[in-house]
Amino acid sequence: MISIPLEIQLMFAGMLFLIGLTGLLVRRNVIFMLMSIEIMLNSAGLAFVMAGTHWMKTDGQAMFIFILTVSAAEVSVGLALILQAFHHYKTLDADAMSKLKDKKTIQL
Repeated sequence: MISIPLEIQLMFAGMLFLIGLTGLLVRRNVIFMLMSIEIMLNSAGLAFVMAGTHWMKTDGQAMFIFILTVSAAEVSVGLALILQAFHHYKTLDADAMSKLKDKKTIQL
């Protein structure tokens, strides 16, 4: 069995996190931003599993299940918001949706 050092594994998880962070900061499409957040969450989960395996603890696997739960909730709420925003603005560009923050008065 091939054993990979923990440092290499954590560097791999860190690189995945940076790829997700770069995608979140660079892309303006809301779907790609949601996918970048998913990459970041999965890299954090990967780091938990690798560290838990290294120290022979099950805490890493438990945290990964928690991260998967949060990720599923984030995707379901995010896709619902994206669908409603697409019906309203007819685009998935995050800059077009920034009009939401300029509303100062609410008319009833």
